[in-house]
Amino acid sequence: MTQNITLENVMMKLPQKFRPEQASDLNAIFQFSFDDAEAFYLTIKDQSCTSHLGQHEDPDITIITNEDTFLRVISGEQDGMSAFMKGQLRAEGNVMLATRLGKLFSR
Repeated sequence: MTQNITLENVMMKLPQKFRPEQASDLNAIFQFSFDDAEAFYLTIKDQSCTSHLGQHEDPDITIITNEDTFLRVISGEQDGMSAFMKGQLRAEGNVMLATRLGKLFSR
Protein backbone atom coordinates (compact mmCIF):
# COMPACT_ATOMS: atom_id res chain seq x y z
CA MET A 1 0.00 0.00 0.00
CA THR A 2 1.23 3.48 -0.78
CA GLN A 3 2.52 5.11 2.37
CA ASN A 4 0.95 8.47 1.43
CA ILE A 5 -2.58 7.13 1.69
CA THR A 6 -4.11 8.02 5.03
CA LEU A 7 -7.67 7.92 6.25
CA GLU A 8 -7.73 11.71 6.49
CA ASN A 9 -6.46 12.08 2.89
CA VAL A 10 -9.10 9.67 1.63
CA MET A 11 -11.89 11.44 3.50
CA MET A 12 -10.85 14.81 2.08
CA LYS A 13 -10.38 13.55 -1.49
CA LEU A 14 -13.53 11.47 -1.88
CA PRO A 15 -15.70 14.51 -2.77
CA GLN A 16 -13.14 15.43 -5.47
CA LYS A 17 -13.32 11.89 -6.90
CA PHE A 18 -17.12 11.87 -6.86
CA ARG A 19 -18.86 11.08 -10.15
CA PRO A 20 -22.17 13.02 -10.03
CA GLU A 21 -23.51 11.36 -13.17
CA GLN A 22 -23.61 8.09 -11.20
CA ALA A 23 -25.78 9.61 -8.46
CA SER A 24 -28.67 11.16 -10.36
CA ASP A 25 -31.21 9.19 -8.31
CA LEU A 26 -29.30 9.01 -5.02
CA ASN A 27 -29.73 10.87 -1.74
CA ALA A 28 -27.95 8.95 1.00
CA ILE A 29 -25.68 9.13 4.03
CA PHE A 30 -22.76 6.67 4.01
CA GLN A 31 -21.29 6.27 7.51
CA PHE A 32 -17.80 4.79 7.87
CA SER A 33 -17.03 3.55 11.39
CA PHE A 34 -13.65 2.19 12.41
CA ASP A 35 -12.43 0.08 15.31
CA ASP A 36 -9.18 2.05 15.41
CA ALA A 37 -9.78 5.50 13.88
CA GLU A 38 -12.20 8.42 13.89
CA ALA A 39 -15.45 7.89 12.01
CA PHE A 40 -16.60 9.95 9.07
CA TYR A 41 -19.59 10.07 6.78
CA LEU A 42 -20.42 11.12 3.26
CA THR A 43 -23.55 13.01 2.33
CA ILE A 44 -24.63 12.41 -1.25
CA LYS A 45 -27.50 14.65 -2.26
CA ASP A 46 -28.53 16.45 -5.45
CA GLN A 47 -25.56 14.95 -7.34
CA SER A 48 -23.00 16.37 -4.90
CA CYS A 49 -20.85 14.78 -2.22
CA THR A 50 -19.53 16.22 1.04
CA SER A 51 -17.48 14.54 3.77
CA HIS A 52 -17.80 15.12 7.51
CA LEU A 53 -15.90 13.89 10.56
CA GLY A 54 -17.85 12.03 13.22
CA GLN A 55 -21.03 10.01 13.43
CA HIS A 56 -24.24 10.91 11.61
CA GLU A 57 -27.37 10.48 13.73
CA ASP A 58 -29.31 8.53 11.07
CA PRO A 59 -27.15 7.14 8.22
CA ASP A 60 -28.67 5.07 5.42
CA ILE A 61 -25.76 2.61 5.60
CA THR A 62 -22.93 2.12 8.06
CA ILE A 63 -19.76 0.38 6.94
CA ILE A 64 -17.77 -0.98 9.87
CA THR A 65 -14.16 -2.05 9.50
CA ASN A 66 -10.65 -1.08 10.60
CA GLU A 67 -8.42 1.55 9.05
CA ASP A 68 -6.06 -0.90 7.27
CA THR A 69 -8.88 -2.83 5.59
CA PHE A 70 -10.59 0.37 4.49
CA LEU A 71 -7.39 1.74 2.96
CA ARG A 72 -6.70 -1.55 1.15
CA VAL A 73 -10.21 -1.54 -0.33
CA ILE A 74 -10.03 2.15 -1.32
CA SER A 75 -6.61 1.69 -2.95
CA GLY A 76 -7.78 -1.37 -4.87
CA GLU A 77 -5.42 -3.75 -3.07
CA GLN A 78 -8.38 -5.69 -1.69
CA ASP A 79 -11.87 -6.21 -3.06
CA GLY A 80 -14.67 -4.97 -0.79
CA MET A 81 -16.62 -8.22 -1.23
CA SER A 82 -13.51 -10.20 -0.27
CA ALA A 83 -13.15 -8.11 2.91
CA PHE A 84 -16.83 -8.68 3.67
CA MET A 85 -16.57 -12.46 3.13
CA LYS A 86 -13.49 -12.64 5.40
CA GLY A 87 -15.32 -10.79 8.17
CA GLN A 88 -13.02 -7.77 7.88
CA LEU A 89 -15.87 -5.46 6.90
CA ARG A 90 -19.55 -5.41 7.67
CA ALA A 91 -22.47 -3.23 6.71
CA GLU A 92 -25.64 -2.25 8.54
CA GLY A 93 -28.71 -0.51 7.16
CA ASN A 94 -29.42 -0.39 3.43
CA VAL A 95 -26.59 -2.74 2.44
CA MET A 96 -27.50 -2.48 -1.26
CA LEU A 97 -26.01 1.03 -1.17
CA ALA A 98 -22.58 -0.55 -0.60
CA THR A 99 -22.75 -2.06 -4.08
CA ARG A 100 -22.93 1.45 -5.56
CA LEU A 101 -19.82 2.83 -3.91
CA GLY A 102 -17.39 1.63 -6.60
CA LYS A 103 -19.31 3.46 -9.31
CA LEU A 104 -19.74 6.68 -7.35
CA PHE A 105 -16.02 7.46 -7.16
CA SER A 106 -13.16 7.40 -9.65
CA ARG A 107 -9.81 5.89 -8.65
